[in-house]
Amino acid sequence: MSSAHETREMHDTLFLFGATGDLAQRYLFPSLLRLLGDGLLPEDFKVRALALSPHDTAKFHDILRPRLEQAMPQARQEDINDLLRRIDYRSVDLRNAESVAEAVKDLVDRRCVSYLAIPPGLYISTCEGLALGGALAAPHRLMLEKPIGSDSASAEEILQTIGKWIDEDRVFRLDHYLGKAAVQNLMALRFGNTLLEAVWNRNYIESVHIMVAESDGVDGRDSYYSRSGALRDMVQSHILQLLCLVAMEPPASLEADRIRDEKVKVLRALRPFDARHAAKDSVRGRYTAGTINDQPVQAYQPPEGSEAETFVGVTAHIDNWRWAGVPFHMVTGKRLPERTTRIEVNLKPVTHWLFERPTRHHASANRLTFQLQPQENIQLGLMSSLAGPEWGALELQPLELELSVPTGLHRRIAYERLFLDAFNGNHALFVRDDEVRAAWAWIDSISDAWKASDQAMEPYAAGSWGPRDAAHFLPGDIVAEARAEDGDAP
Repeated sequence: MSSAHETREMHDTLFLFGATGDLAQRYLFPSLLRLLGDGLLPEDFKVRALALSPHDTAKFHDILRPRLEQAMPQARQEDINDLLRRIDYRSVDLRNAESVAEAVKDLVDRRCVSYLAIPPGLYISTCEGLALGGALAAPHRLMLEKPIGSDSASAEEILQTIGKWIDEDRVFRLDHYLGKAAVQNLMALRFGNTLLEAVWNRNYIESVHIMVAESDGVDGRDSYYSRSGALRDMVQSHILQLLCLVAMEPPASLEADRIRDEKVKVLRALRPFDARHAAKDSVRGRYTAGTINDQPVQAYQPPEGSEAETFVGVTAHIDNWRWAGVPFHMVTGKRLPERTTRIEVNLKPVTHWLFERPTRHHASANRLTFQLQPQENIQLGLMSSLAGPEWGALELQPLELELSVPTGLHRRIAYERLFLDAFNGNHALFVRDDEVRAAWAWIDSISDAWKASDQAMEPYAAGSWGPRDAAHFLPGDIVAEARAEDGDAP
């Protein structure tokens, strides 16, 4: 990455909209600090920070410096000073295209990347201003945070309108999960190992579970969350991306569009929901008061009229040759007992059972688990033999093989990788416009099915593993843990 040739080719100017927001202060500026300290940014790299707050540059530096020190306590003061020296600040009204144009036009003679860390409702007016100021003309680039819109109609409006001002090959839509090294490792494991790819189909796989559990609540995101809920916030973005990486066909190459072609095929093969099966294939819930880590937690109380759920379980069916008949159970929730992201692949039992102990009914099928966070590891559940009490008898017991994935001290966080790829023009970890359309089409079918069937919002206590009907969607060991705690289903 750090060769002189590549550095010259990199874009060298970042317009960072939403610069006073939590995302920018907690993740984006610290990521730039790391990249700068490691010598991975151009020598003349500049950042223009833009937000509504009426600060000047000095005041913005005073706000940002302690946030950088808090986020990266190991950072050297000279590196922090170097980054701050490259940042100037402009107050801007993102609803006013002329205000945006005025704030950027003096730098458009450089190679600029505009990063919109702002609500999607402001994308169109901000991009209109960027176009007016010349910041969307070639070779300039645009980075957009997902979600793109809140449903198919709003996403289509954003895609079509922004598409008038900038070509698709200069748009970089982020889903930060794709920047995580553990997520990228899924492709390496799948397509780099004969052992896995040989059984990666309906003939050998019984079911797949994908879970993104959070112990945090909605705190601090009330206004956004009350309009979106878990389905739009997590399933539409992160979980569907994980589904695509698990289910996609091997791409012809690692070229960005070959990978994205295969992801789109998965999304288009998802069977739309209908109201008749909504109750069987989904559950939605909202957390009530409870306890997490021995600390009391208040119930989520959205504004009057909000339909936002904090827990959702959905069973997806992929109608293609590889996955016909294999259920993909996807689940996410807030205020669950722990923060964890995992993918569990359950293989079918062996076709002919030879052993008396355990009986076929009590034998554990093979299970492959990819743990993505908080730690990365891979577990393979096998059946292994122990000598029985009498000669000649075999007794099988489950054996867990665990491969912990070493993570170096300097492993890059997701936004560092995504910044570098956008500055260098590599699209592989970004979301194409047809992916956005296909994902929203399926999510909208779930929302419509919920409305048509009047799907109930089920309560669950904070610190539990979700509503009572969630067991069907949760990975097997989570269900066992929940039953052990309360003597019944979670």
